[in-house]
Amino acid sequence: MKIEQLYTSCLAQGAYYIESNGEVAIIDPLRETQSYIDKANSDNAKIKYIFETHFHADFVSGHVDLAKKTGATIIYGPGAETSYDIYSAKDNEEFKLGNITIKALHTPGHTLESTTYLLIDDKGKDHAIFSGDTLFLGDVGRPDLAIKSDLTKEDLAAMLYDSLRDKIMTLADDVIVYPAHGAGSACGKNLSKETIGTIGDQKKTNYALREDMTKDEFVKEVLEGIAPPPQYFAKNAMMNKTGYTTFDTVLKTGNIALSPEDFEAMANHEEAMVLDVRPQSDYIKGHIPNSIFIGLNGGFAPWVGALISDIKQPILLVVPEGKSKEAVTRLSRVGYDNTLGYLAGGIEAWTASGREIDTLESISAEEFAKRAQKDELNILDVRKDGEFASSHLEDAQHFALDYINDNMNQVSKDKTYHIHCAGGYRSVIAASILKARGFHNLVDIAGGFGAIKKTDLKTTDFVCPSTL
Repeated sequence: MKIEQLYTSCLAQGAYYIESNGEVAIIDPLRETQSYIDKANSDNAKIKYIFETHFHADFVSGHVDLAKKTGATIIYGPGAETSYDIYSAKDNEEFKLGNITIKALHTPGHTLESTTYLLIDDKGKDHAIFSGDTLFLGDVGRPDLAIKSDLTKEDLAAMLYDSLRDKIMTLADDVIVYPAHGAGSACGKNLSKETIGTIGDQKKTNYALREDMTKDEFVKEVLEGIAPPPQYFAKNAMMNKTGYTTFDTVLKTGNIALSPEDFEAMANHEEAMVLDVRPQSDYIKGHIPNSIFIGLNGGFAPWVGALISDIKQPILLVVPEGKSKEAVTRLSRVGYDNTLGYLAGGIEAWTASGREIDTLESISAEEFAKRAQKDELNILDVRKDGEFASSHLEDAQHFALDYINDNMNQVSKDKTYHIHCAGGYRSVIAASILKARGFHNLVDIAGGFGAIKKTDLKTTDFVCPSTL
């Protein structure tokens, strides 16, 4: 028996490859599927099943493509309805895979069809669960993504309480937990950086699995502090239910080199967004006017999903050398399939053709501190609400980058803003969006709040009430 966790840091997502006696199951595959096929071929094995723990909202699964290429059966939990062929498992139904067994445990709460898959080894012992978004390490799945007219998030949270206690906490402490996500995912609020654990450890450390916890307490604590889901979640969930353009087609049509002339013509005539995915230092030095920066070197795909509201938006890419395929692939993982091509030769080719570029002023935290001590500055903090609440500059204006599109009326084109985040990635994203909307008096603070904290500027820090 072989179990491999295939973890993708950008999405904080874990897919799984399970092989036994020449038969393979894939759990929650990514959009691009060739690596799973290659693994099976190297093991002289055949992919038999594709198990989906639920309709994913934070990424587009590769299940449809993988089934077409391999003939494997797509399996969902009870009640799943799709526009393509699946097998809807019954609660406690078992599936043979080589010498092992995989049992479907219906665990509604995160979504109604959410299912945990229990792996039983060749000796009949419960070995591991693949818990999807039902149970994370340190947290549980948010129960506000699958609301019907007759169900509230409180109803779903109550279902999740029962699922955890009736189906998962009854398992032995040494059963391994393989979750669908780790820290960085918006599918939970307190996810651990660890990606593999045990039932016993979670009983000791996961707030949602306290033995003395009542259902009412669970509902209150699970729902407390949940930020609204990113706008692309519902769109990705729908793609996972109804199907999508094949990844091979998306890559073929999107990974096309364009001359500066063709690139500019497409930008003008296709109403395409120019998306610059280079490191922020390169964007700062020179970029195509009105282009949006979201760098591949950060949480690229989730930020695209959070900030580009139209999932069908035509996109033109400015990429580092050799990174066009990666950019198109990572866009497709969150359903942005309408890439038209990338700028051949990059910014160098753009400027060599005589076309203009724009720049972004960026200063060190030390220089910012000198300016702030001398003059009254307009400071814009684009970190998340919790980061801001923990510690911030006294006079800073704040709204999280996630909601910048909803807060344009909070800033003025007549003022100069010094923008910071925690480390410098998000502030450049924010500045690029503001510049594209006609805000040109912007200064990025390199190194963000981490660097600012090392200066003499005064901050307002949160003090836990218990220490007062």
